[in-house]
Amino acid sequence: MGRVLVIDDDDAMRGTMRKILEREGHLVRDAPDGKKGIELFREEGADVVVTDLIMPEKEGIETIIELRAVSPGVRILAVSGADVRGHDGRLLDAEALGADASLAKPFTVDQLRNAVAALLS
Repeated sequence: MGRVLVIDDDDAMRGTMRKILEREGHLVRDAPDGKKGIELFREEGADVVVTDLIMPEKEGIETIIELRAVSPGVRILAVSGADVRGHDGRLLDAEALGADASLAKPFTVDQLRNAVAALLS
């Protein structure tokens, strides 16, 4: 199991992802935006960071770029509801700028579990 940092401004979504991943045995920390997420990452580190893309303070793309600068080896999963139909390409942008994988919201419990497991393997 791994250390996972979940960054999402939606309290319910963040809490749900945290519970799902804790049930898998991961040590999970969470933050409501990219700014706080980066602070927490610098303090405690993580094996995998799951970050939303559209957030206040520091959005997900900025967060991904900064995480890559701070820790090139950290595994990053980008999540976003903005890409459900693929119209704006935010998840593709996230992968081009450093995310290792992406999931469009809404995703299933199994999709989240499998994505994090793949990033940890």
